Amino acid sequence: RETVLDLVESDERLWPVGRLDIDTEGAILITNDGELTYRLTHPSFEVPKTYLVEARGTLKDADVRALRRGIELDDGLTAPAEAELVDRTRGSTLVEVVLREGRHRQVRRMFEALGYPVTRLARTAIGPLRLGRLKPGTARRLRVEEVRDLYAAVDL
Repeated sequence: RETVLDLVESDERLWPVGRLDIDTEGAILITNDGELTYRLTHPSFEVPKTYLVEARGTLKDADVRALRRGIELDDGLTAPAEAELVDRTRGSTLVEVVLREGRHRQVRRMFEALGYPVTRLARTAIGPLRLGRLKPGTARRLRVEEVRDLYAAVDL
């Protein structure tokens, strides 16, 4: 399968910051700085990744509190997430979730453990960098101040 790096022409060695599975959309960074990549992706640096989660069913306030405490998964208890209810509609709930660790399909597994299958998942921010109004399938270069903010977020 094609990866995001296949879409970028460069003579430099490039690294993607953050993986998105085939069913997830949103922000991904591509950089030529290996140390920045390491610090943005390694859980010990606790760089927040923000997601907008649409889940089937109506999450209760207790479910949101459970996300904030941590969810028991087959590979152990997750770190507490920041979780804010965005909207409840008949049959679905929209929640903003901020993680500081990144296990395989973690957001989906957390919601499934609570009994709410994820119907749409988008990463909206990596550290201080927010996706904003960038359309799916498009890319842009970061502004100098955004790069500076990313370096500051990981003490570089």
